[in-house]
Amino acid sequence: MDHLLTAVAWGAALLQALLYAALAPLLIGWIRKLKALLQNRRGAPVLQTWRDLRKLLVKEARVAHAASPLFRAAPYIVFVTTWLAAATVPLVAVSLPTAAIADIIVLVGLLALARFFLALAGMDIGTAFGGMGASREMLVSALAEPAMLMAVFTLAMSAHSTNLASVIDYQLGTFALRPSYLFALGGLILVAIAETGRIPVDNPATHLELTMIHEAMLLEYSGRHLALMEWAAQIKLLLYGALIANIFFPWGIARSFAPAALGIGLAAVVLKLLVLGAALALVETVLAKMRLFRAPEFLNLALLLALLGLLSQVILEVGT
Repeated sequence: MDHLLTAVAWGAALLQALLYAALAPLLIGWIRKLKALLQNRRGAPVLQTWRDLRKLLVKEARVAHAASPLFRAAPYIVFVTTWLAAATVPLVAVSLPTAAIADIIVLVGLLALARFFLALAGMDIGTAFGGMGASREMLVSALAEPAMLMAVFTLAMSAHSTNLASVIDYQLGTFALRPSYLFALGGLILVAIAETGRIPVDNPATHLELTMIHEAMLLEYSGRHLALMEWAAQIKLLLYGALIANIFFPWGIARSFAPAALGIGLAAVVLKLLVLGAALALVETVLAKMRLFRAPEFLNLALLLALLGLLSQVILEVGT
């Protein structure tokens, strides 16, 4: 019986990892469709993102003569690392075998490893755009990672654990609307926008040399290599969406592997992601991209909100 339960648990963990890979392009397609409708355009269907990935995956990857083996290996490393980081974040259920490594420190480390190889790949060919994008990416990450850690530590103080599954499980049992949580939520949302290259920090739909960050590191990629890089960026956006949805709004996530509980958990997270995607589409429609030199101010605001949340939580803990 124990072996059967273990097999079911690992099956659910594998299903969750596959859901991250399958739902990430659909989330991007949903956001693009809503942005088109808000701009009085018809827009491409939601499945168009999947079609683009399939088209790129079957194309041959053209590599520059000056490229090193690192340039060829980076897309696979970035994709696998980002996917593994996403698999540690509870999406449908919390009691998964992967919960043992679902730690915020591990998550930040995996994302930093993917970013490290992405920046190295951007500089590998020696083009000006690649180096520019890599330096800008490092600037954003250096300011975003402390804010992200502080935002999640605010909730970790209540659960007395940095394990994401434990934090979500604690939130399910003793959820309360606290000012510290609102500050942490605001900080994490700003970090997610910056880390995933969305407006107003970056514009994923442009290739203007003076403004792009993430796209500048991908200009030399093509074919399946470009598909893996784009897919990894889409999974990263879904990762942050699941992090915000399930930590601050944990309702519906499954605590068991019963089919009904898993079904409710899947429906709940899809609904929450649809709402978050709609909010992101609305924000990107009404806001313009800011100047690059204002990005540190944007991330400083995220750090300030996260710090206020952490201090508020400390005061609440001491007061009780």
